[in-house]
Amino acid sequence: MNYQEQLTAILKASDWSQEQLARALDVSFVTLNSWINGRSEPRAKAITRIQILYLDTVGVADVDLSSLKIKKNEALKLRLTAKQLLGDAKLLDKLTLHLTYHTNTIEGSTMTLSDVEDVIFEHKVLTNRTSIEQTEARNHQAALYWLIEQLAERGEDFSVNEELILGLHLRLMNGIIGDAGRYRSHAVRIMGAHVPLANYLKVPQLISQLTYSVQKTDSDIIMTMAKNHAIFEKIHPFSDGNGRTGRLIMLAQALKARYMPPLIAKERKHAYYKYLETAQLYEAYEPLELFVAKSMMYANELLSNSR
Repeated sequence: MNYQEQLTAILKASDWSQEQLARALDVSFVTLNSWINGRSEPRAKAITRIQILYLDTVGVADVDLSSLKIKKNEALKLRLTAKQLLGDAKLLDKLTLHLTYHTNTIEGSTMTLSDVEDVIFEHKVLTNRTSIEQTEARNHQAALYWLIEQLAERGEDFSVNEELILGLHLRLMNGIIGDAGRYRSHAVRIMGAHVPLANYLKVPQLISQLTYSVQKTDSDIIMTMAKNHAIFEKIHPFSDGNGRTGRLIMLAQALKARYMPPLIAKERKHAYYKYLETAQLYEAYEPLELFVAKSMMYANELLSNSR
């Protein structure tokens, strides 16, 4: 695949405009447009940046294990705790804003980052966004705050159990769906996905098995987060809100272990779903592990200016 095809694929996967892609590559719109239309060619360093961005947004077919180990080690140097967040209002606000924006946008929200900020911090009611989108933003903030408080208060006694999962879902989906905080009572299917989801009658048993696995001490926290996230999303225990709940569970796992939580950017949605499906269909977790490690690094980069 040449650089023009990669640029086109990035635009499609990320849903960026050419202006946004130009900023991501640190070039002018005119330069990027010239590359896309074949009027000029990028230099070697620019081609490298394009290739890296392509892999981040579109995804890779396989992962080099030595590179995976390096990225995981880099991610595990990044530390954060719930108590640190509660003691630093600026840091907590920034994490809340970006987590809320990205996780809801992945699920289809049209709210901008500025919209989310107005709704959750300024308590504005926007006339150009749906009431459900605004409720989703407020609910995610409430669920995140509750989760962080639980982590800080319980300390080593904190665990990702059924009560916590149901509590997260209740807070995320309150006022949005009628069965918030309750498992689905019917079959579901994700449009366009090839992964068979769990029989709804088996959901309580499967969640019990998953929470047992989550609570086990494991020296490889990134592998644990990736594997358990793939399993949770395949169980798909709720009628809606599974992705948002699952991503907060990963945050809980990371913060309990005192690591930077992964922040999955909306621009990487295509790669995220690709890696989830690979893990769920073939139990090949390495690409998702790499994705989680990079998402931890992305969160750290985002929050570094707040410290």
